[in-house]
Amino acid sequence: MAAAGPGTSRVQRAAAGAVNLGLREPGRFFATSLDTLRASVKRPFQWREFVQQAWFIASVTVLPTMLVSIPFGAILSLQIGSLIRQLGAQSYTGATAVVAIVREASPIVTALLIAGAAGSAICADIGSRKIREEIDAMEVLGINPLHRLIVPRVLACGVVGALLNGLVSVVGIAGGYVFNVVLQGGTPGAYLASFSGLAQLSDLWQAEIKAVVFGVTAGLVAAYKGLNAAGGPKGVGDAVNQTVVITFMLLFLENFIMSAIYFQVVPQKGF
Repeated sequence: MAAAGPGTSRVQRAAAGAVNLGLREPGRFFATSLDTLRASVKRPFQWREFVQQAWFIASVTVLPTMLVSIPFGAILSLQIGSLIRQLGAQSYTGATAVVAIVREASPIVTALLIAGAAGSAICADIGSRKIREEIDAMEVLGINPLHRLIVPRVLACGVVGALLNGLVSVVGIAGGYVFNVVLQGGTPGAYLASFSGLAQLSDLWQAEIKAVVFGVTAGLVAAYKGLNAAGGPKGVGDAVNQTVVITFMLLFLENFIMSAIYFQVVPQKGF
């Protein structure tokens, strides 16, 4: 029994350390997010950095987003079209496809591309500056790295996310139209005429809000992991991988919460 004591204490210490780490990391991320929010209202705003980052994020995400949104809209249209035909409501195929794409698919596709392409690039950039001690040098010179580097990148992710969301909605609906009319023999007029059967303007607004929130979240996670990268190039690579995984988990959680609130606040249209 005496020999089991030290082993048990080591297990307890390891469990306590894991719990402490699990509580400390979210707290540090929340504190960094608050500091970034405070730095975003300081002047002067880094417009040049913002424009450069927005252009970079758009350049690495526009084409992949379009390529992903086409099969995404096609799959939704095929699945929904088959279900609608079984229910005998073929005239509402366009309405259900628009609701599925605009309300849920477009913000998710936008967020995944921003997190995977832009978020990883931002984390790698900030992490490289961290291990080269550029961040420490900026602090020694009295320059706030959050105000100078992080705020423009986070806001650029939010703005580009809102713009990409509209692009995904248009391309996804167009792809769904082609696949529904060509492959499933749907009626073009019925597909277009039923757009407003279930969808409403508030669906587009909530999708845009989701895209902005998802983009800002991706930027904050990437910046936090980049600022806390350690251990040389390997540490930066680990931070990039953690950025993508954590961002995906947060995006699906935020999507669930925002969708639940939206359905409770905004009355939905019926047939």
